[in-house]
Amino acid sequence: MQNYQTLIQASELAALLDDPQLVLIDVRHDLGDHTLGARKYEEAHIPGAHFLAVESDLSAPKTGRNGRHPLPAPEAFAATLSALGVDAGKQVVAYDQAQTTYSARLWWMLRWLGHRNAAVLDGGLDAWVRAGFGVTAVVPARKPARLVPSLSESPVSVETLIGHLADIDYTVMDGRGAGRFRGINETIDPVGGHIPGSHNRPYTQNLNADNTFKSADALRAEWLAALGGRTPAQIVHSCGSGVTACNNLLAMEIAGLSGSRLYPGSWSEWSADPARPIER
Repeated sequence: MQNYQTLIQASELAALLDDPQLVLIDVRHDLGDHTLGARKYEEAHIPGAHFLAVESDLSAPKTGRNGRHPLPAPEAFAATLSALGVDAGKQVVAYDQAQTTYSARLWWMLRWLGHRNAAVLDGGLDAWVRAGFGVTAVVPARKPARLVPSLSESPVSVETLIGHLADIDYTVMDGRGAGRFRGINETIDPVGGHIPGSHNRPYTQNLNADNTFKSADALRAEWLAALGGRTPAQIVHSCGSGVTACNNLLAMEIAGLSGSRLYPGSWSEWSADPARPIER
């Protein structure tokens, strides 16, 4: 099997559905209704797909201080993936509905554990259906394997970020919409604004009108402009809770601009402590 490490197209995925080396994972989710993704999966999903819940499987318990989607312990997440049949030899493909936000989070988390053969279905389930491929309500049997985590990404902690607010090597790129970045019409987190000194690159700018990713050349040109002379290694991606920021990480990887990092706690963690500075 060809290894896919960023995107996979619907036609490419369709050709792999019967391959025993494929582990397909549905991570559809709705921030306003945390049960919607599981319900949609039960109604219809891509044949062979398993389901993981963003709030429980892709996140650790919330304390009120650690953000809305804190990272689980690596060993616990590796066990979750192992139960679905993921091991070092498997090709993992993640998908959500359309905008590849939750699937990008799973993609990054797999890379965090050291599993590089992980890809996102470009355009999500919507692209699959548009291409004329079928769905099913049949839940596949699980064939457990064993994934041994070997951490290869370096998520940035809130403590590290506080100590480097004026450091160009920790330039924060915020993936939220412009209004929320400015502290206007904040609808999700109790406090509006952004981390002082951060820059805004809404993740939606990575996508075409049909929610597929722009070409690698287009993304590279746009991201080089956004970097303003900085290297990818100097960029720390943030958003509301460490989810949509992963779309920006994926876009940079598609563009050949590897090496940026994720602040998993993002705005929801940062703003939970009133002692931390805020800009609007």
